Amino acid sequence: MPPPLPILWRDEHLVAVYKPAGWLVHRTGLDAGETRFVMQTLRDQLGQHVYPVHRLDKGTCGVLVMALHSDAARALSQAFEQGATHKRYLAMVRGWAPEAIEVDHALKPDDAPADAAVQEAHTRFRRLAQLTLPEASDARFSTTRASLVEAIPTTGRRHQIRRHLKHLAHPIIGDATHGKGPLNRWWAERLGQQRLWLHAWQLTVPHPVTGVAMTFDSGLRWPGPADLGCGHLPADDSTEPACADWQRLFVQLPWQETPALAP
Repeated sequence: MPPPLPILWRDEHLVAVYKPAGWLVHRTGLDAGETRFVMQTLRDQLGQHVYPVHRLDKGTCGVLVMALHSDAARALSQAFEQGATHKRYLAMVRGWAPEAIEVDHALKPDDAPADAAVQEAHTRFRRLAQLTLPEASDARFSTTRASLVEAIPTTGRRHQIRRHLKHLAHPIIGDATHGKGPLNRWWAERLGQQRLWLHAWQLTVPHPVTGVAMTFDSGLRWPGPADLGCGHLPADDSTEPACADWQRLFVQLPWQETPALAP
């Protein structure tokens, strides 16, 4: 039986949880061998039905919100569809990403036919830290570079952050679909785990009844001095084990923080 999910916030209308990497939001025939599903686990954990209102990829960890009744589901789904939410992600990417850049690059759905229309897609990126390791992951270079990047999507296309980082030639480490296989394997061996290094760090949504903006934070702690803000944090340290792989990544690698940009 899967372990209980860390609860970040709950009232009678919605619940925010920490979704671990490797979990599906709900059952799907595309991944028939998987046994860990957020919807079923949370339903059993709370003893009531839950309603999905947005999704995270299987490999992505972090903040996920679900409604607890149909009216709340309708209101929250409309908020996501109308762009009334604010999302912040953290990604570990290949190379030294730009200090700050906006990507306005239209996308087709991954499974769309060749003649399908493209959809507007926009993401803001900011490099938080970078590193250089004196080891070669590619025979063409004597060192290996990586960056920690904050990503703020203003549209909600599938795999948008992953595809926009690929468009910048800075794919996410561990992205088997849009990244580089040899580099992913090199990092997996060095870090001792194979995973997609993408984290849903913070999510702001209007409350489905009051309309008040609610900001939910995953509990991941950035060790540097940059003020990245926080929202409704869990009352205890229940997310610490879930965030442990990211915290190790912060501590074990020689990150150099990117100076804050002038306002």
